[in-house]
Amino acid sequence: MMSAMTNLFLVLATIVNGLYAGFMLTFLIAIMPGLGDLADEQFTAAMRRFNEKVPGPVFLILFLGVVALPAAAFFTGLGEHGDAAGPAILGALVCVVAGHLVTVVGNIPLNNALAGSEGGDDSAARAAFESRWNTLHQVRTAFALVACVLLAVAL
Repeated sequence: MMSAMTNLFLVLATIVNGLYAGFMLTFLIAIMPGLGDLADEQFTAAMRRFNEKVPGPVFLILFLGVVALPAAAFFTGLGEHGDAAGPAILGALVCVVAGHLVTVVGNIPLNNALAGSEGGDDSAARAAFESRWNTLHQVRTAFALVACVLLAVAL
């Protein structure tokens, strides 16, 4: 049986991961397809503004919390997790770390390149950005969704 502290971390991890996965999924299924219909200059301007606004305080809490809370749930509960909970929490932790690596190594450099192209050729900037960014975003969204499911299983 898990302690109250471990349960609290697990519940918070599940909530924060659910919010994060929902944010990622919304970008995947609604925002990016909507932006995809825009002209190059509109698309690049919109993405630049998103990339300026997204890493605000609330997002950073989610971004850090999706790693910190499952880690806390896993490590405070060592030796007390049931047969499914421990591996599920660890699997969720692996997924969120992998998703963050995709973000840091893939999406952020693309965001920075897009920001640096402001004032230049929007068609070329979009061509260098959109397809690669969307593919990487699909991968990190899948990691976020799997992590959320694994944390729900652990509950």
